[in-house]
Amino acid sequence: MQHLEMKTWSELFEISHIRTIYHMFIAALLLFIISTLAVDYIDQGRLVLDFDLFYYAFGQLGTVVWAWTLMLAYSLLGPYYVLSVWASLNHSRGWRTCVSAVAALTLCAAQTSMLGIFPVYIVLHYQLPPASRFIIILEQIRFVMKSYSFIRETTPAVLKNTPQKVEPLRYPSLSSYLYFLFCPTLIYREVYPRNPYVRWNYVGMNFLKILASLFYLYFILVRLCIPVFTNKSNQPFNTRTFILALFHAAFPGMLMLMLGFYAFLHCWLNAFAEMLRFADRMFYRDWWNSTSFANYYRTWNIVVHDWLYYYGYRDFLWLMGHKLRSVATLSVFAVSALVHEYAFTLGFGFFYPVMFCTFAGIGVVFNFAMNDKRKSPVWNIIMWTCLFIGQGVHVCLYCVEWYAQIQCPRTGTSFWELVTPRSWICSYQ
Repeated sequence: MQHLEMKTWSELFEISHIRTIYHMFIAALLLFIISTLAVDYIDQGRLVLDFDLFYYAFGQLGTVVWAWTLMLAYSLLGPYYVLSVWASLNHSRGWRTCVSAVAALTLCAAQTSMLGIFPVYIVLHYQLPPASRFIIILEQIRFVMKSYSFIRETTPAVLKNTPQKVEPLRYPSLSSYLYFLFCPTLIYREVYPRNPYVRWNYVGMNFLKILASLFYLYFILVRLCIPVFTNKSNQPFNTRTFILALFHAAFPGMLMLMLGFYAFLHCWLNAFAEMLRFADRMFYRDWWNSTSFANYYRTWNIVVHDWLYYYGYRDFLWLMGHKLRSVATLSVFAVSALVHEYAFTLGFGFFYPVMFCTFAGIGVVFNFAMNDKRKSPVWNIIMWTCLFIGQGVHVCLYCVEWYAQIQCPRTGTSFWELVTPRSWICSYQ
């Protein structure tokens, strides 16, 4: 029954009404292309297709490839063989505590070095451009979550392997762990439901849609963001400037949110699920119909939500007691907000805790205020209005800060200069 429901959601975009909305977005993309070509022809007397923004954003891909390969190799072999050696030695009498302590310290040191320090070093040392930075940082986060799940699911079985136990420990195979590193889930299992065959035309279409989404993002930035915020970089940052920029950014911000959802949570995850014959396609639910932010957070990204629920919320209650449910929820929000802020800080190359404040501050308030008791359709309108405003704030403030970093580069490396947004103190000339 669960599998049938998952299949239904993977076929959601085949419904005629949803398909019409999908066609509207394609028509908007064609309009962006035509308007860009028309403006270039009027201004320069010729058709110009300038994709310098792409070349800049995805620069140094060679560095990204070899760094990612090293992270993948470690994520596959490091935790697997450390736990394997620990499992083989853990049954010895008198040495269990010592062996466990050495294994834990070794694993912590290896994880910190290869999945903590190494990606940050690559990003900062090579001064990667934004898109390349996000590839490294997001893959770092994914490998950390994947390896943690493998460790978390394997450790209890090893601990149960006492000297008095007659049956040998059945340690997971390397092939099952390798499969897990690429399949679209963050919860480790030795076996997953599998489809009988691969639809390669479906895989190809999903990757083409991802490429089209990147071009869509390019035209949104070129037509709706860069011209506006380039002009505003010559104005002092005050309340008037912020309000005007916020309303300029609300629509492109919402388009970026929808593109991110469609390109990653639908196309990317479905493409890898299809290639690996992974049958569980429940990557999201109908979050757009949510009348509460609590439901929106649960249904927007089920892949990450499941990881946070099992290893954050549920483990917190197991350790601290079931009476602290609100504290467990707040701790999950705090961890999620910190990780989002970490990704944005390293991705953009500057510290501006907009994501953290909106996620850990306003997001927490909305989660408890707009809870599951809200059933009226009016609350769905309120949710969408809040999403538009929130995305506008994100795009507005990050764009203003990006140009402030260009107009007024840092002159020192003191702590307060590194954490103080340049848009607050920069006097534009």
